[in-house]
Amino acid sequence: MRRGRPGASPRGAAERTLTSVGAGDGAGDATARGAGRGEATRLWHITLSVSGDEAPLREVRRALEQLAHDHPFLLTSRYANDHAEIRYWEEARDLHDAAAVALRLWGEHRTSARLPPWEIVGLEVIDRDTYHQRVAEGYGPPPASPVGVHPF
Repeated sequence: MRRGRPGASPRGAAERTLTSVGAGDGAGDATARGAGRGEATRLWHITLSVSGDEAPLREVRRALEQLAHDHPFLLTSRYANDHAEIRYWEEARDLHDAAAVALRLWGEHRTSARLPPWEIVGLEVIDRDTYHQRVAEGYGPPPASPVGVHPF
């Protein structure tokens, strides 16, 4: 299935097309299997943005470091005194499952990591192939480097 204006090529691609993939096709699947269900899982790159009332920077940093400790596959967190962005990889069966887990992350760790009472204001979930394609084409966020918790 081709998307866009008829006859127009997307930026940076002479003949790139988007195709629909049927469920269970296995394209882009990770080698891991869903927990006890025998369903293939995939890797999803998550960017979660949160925002709210100002909080002391030291407390925000300490909370994000604790979240990274509790949730060890976090790649990087950037923060200011009134907002933060968390990037990580999630393994899930599909986009819906990955998004659901990401939307629960902040609330489920709010008490244990003593996170600020901020709300989720943005969520991006993209599959691994799309992430790498964006990076290769110069779009999207660069790979998380350095890994860790950093101010904006």
